[in-house]
Amino acid sequence: MAKEVERKFLVKSQGWRGSAEATLPMRQFYLAATPGRSLRVRIIDGREAWLTMKFGTHARTRDEFEYSIPLEDAEELCGFAIGHVIDKTRHHVSHHGYVYEVDVFEGHLAGLVIAELETPDHVGDAALPHWLGREVTGESEFYNASLATGLPLGAA
Repeated sequence: MAKEVERKFLVKSQGWRGSAEATLPMRQFYLAATPGRSLRVRIIDGREAWLTMKFGTHARTRDEFEYSIPLEDAEELCGFAIGHVIDKTRHHVSHHGYVYEVDVFEGHLAGLVIAELETPDHVGDAALPHWLGREVTGESEFYNASLATGLPLGAA
């Protein structure tokens, strides 16, 4: 089991684009989501798939179990998705020794851009990139499970 420790931010400008080091198209969907727990399938670049279970309601830290699954299984499981399938492109952006994952959403979420910083370190506001906007860590409406289902699911 791993602990996921992350902060989430809305992105207020395109200032990150020049520093993007990797770009990965993703499709993800939820098979189950309730307050404090979720079961997600993610297909990355149409080449690999992961099954992820998350547990916990703390805004920054959750238990996470993640397993590689056959791509064919993931595609079949999509037929059991609850809510919307999320299409997004993830960009890895380095800033002051940290990698920010900037997700640019498509489809029904087009226009939404969220950055995540996964680290147990305390990163002070002065060390954050200028292109980050309001911090939304712990705001349930910005968790992917909530975005997919339209339901306030806490930190699921």
